[in-house]
Amino acid sequence: MAAGVFALGLAAVHLASGRLDFAHRGRRRQFLSAGGGASVAYVFVLMLPEVAEAAATVSEARGGGLFPEQLVFIVALTGFVLYYGIEVFVTQRWGEDVEESKSVYRVHLVSFMVYSGIIGYLLFHQEVETLPNLFFYAVAMALHFGVTDYGFHRHYGAIYDTRGRIVLAVGTLVGAAIGAVTEIGEYQLSIVFAFVAGAIVFNVLKEELPDLTESRFVSFVLGTLAFVTLALLT
Repeated sequence: MAAGVFALGLAAVHLASGRLDFAHRGRRRQFLSAGGGASVAYVFVLMLPEVAEAAATVSEARGGGLFPEQLVFIVALTGFVLYYGIEVFVTQRWGEDVEESKSVYRVHLVSFMVYSGIIGYLLFHQEVETLPNLFFYAVAMALHFGVTDYGFHRHYGAIYDTRGRIVLAVGTLVGAAIGAVTEIGEYQLSIVFAFVAGAIVFNVLKEELPDLTESRFVSFVLGTLAFVTLALLT
């Protein structure tokens, strides 16, 4: 039930994307910096240790296979490289040609719809199946979506605001629904979790670390410290 509620919450974040335009620019940047700090804290304090634990699980499952412990980290690297490649493709192809720009936008949107769907799926399949862990995962992903969605809004404007945010919300809910009705083995879960970890690390670096000329370092540090403190004390 908690995972279902969090799935609705993540979908709501997508639907509310772009609302930060109504905030004062300074406050908006403070929020983005704090959200980036909290997301980075989640990756380093909770997600990467779980990826390391997943690597040990895969190593045990594969026995004497080739590079058993490195497999999960290779998958995480694949997630990082794949979304880096998508971003390079989008950045280099986006131009004045309207039709080409629309096609590039669709590729970008679909890639993040799949991304959102996998994150929604993992609400029902956590490496550590406890309510606090699920809570921190949901909060970190909500902050993550808030920042990446604002990047979509800032870059694409009305074309994203009209339908794009709905597509991402639906993708999250579909992924969550699939997660609710399917089972996945520990080995397969480790692989999926590692892939998402790599993709999140890239998107943290790309969107959630603000432009240094406009960054709010104090807000970033406060967001980081607040998330770490809550995670360690819970």
